[in-house]
Amino acid sequence: MNRGTIDKLVSVTGAILGVVLLAASALLFYAHNYAHNRVSEQLTQQQIVFPTTDSKSFQSLPAADQAAMKPYAGQTMSTGAQAQTFADHYIKVHLAEAAGGQTYSQVSGRALADPTNTQLAAQVQTLFRGETLRGMLLNAYAWDTMASIALIAAWISLASGIALLGLAALGFWHARSVKVGPETEQIPVTARG
Repeated sequence: MNRGTIDKLVSVTGAILGVVLLAASALLFYAHNYAHNRVSEQLTQQQIVFPTTDSKSFQSLPAADQAAMKPYAGQTMSTGAQAQTFADHYIKVHLAEAAGGQTYSQVSGRALADPTNTQLAAQVQTLFRGETLRGMLLNAYAWDTMASIALIAAWISLASGIALLGLAALGFWHARSVKVGPETEQIPVTARG
């Protein structure tokens, strides 16, 4: 098999991979935009506003949680990062205060054993609602993170696809410049048996 034929085969393979990577990058850009926009729309519709730094609910937070919340003070939630911050540095703190650090499953078990205890029933409702909202916000954060990863993968696929198409074009150019004849270097093909 001569060098020109090998160049053509490698170039065709590279061109096919380049086209596949370009198609993948288009799909990844679409996935990023779709997921990111849906998260933003859904969070904005909820109209969750971060407390201002001078509010009582902000001041009652531990210092580390205040520091995490401060960049978003007074803003309406619209990003995955904001959702994660609100879930982990606001809701989680208040849930820990609602029942002395116990979770919904712990308190609901006690409430089932004592159905007349109104304080336990109220804690169950608070914890259930809070943990549900926290879970939904962390889910939004996860989807927004996946959208960011899709964006990075899209750029890598785009760059790789362009590079492969460029290399394939150089391979085709090189294959054309290789002379075919008795003086052309032949690469032996061995039979396997």
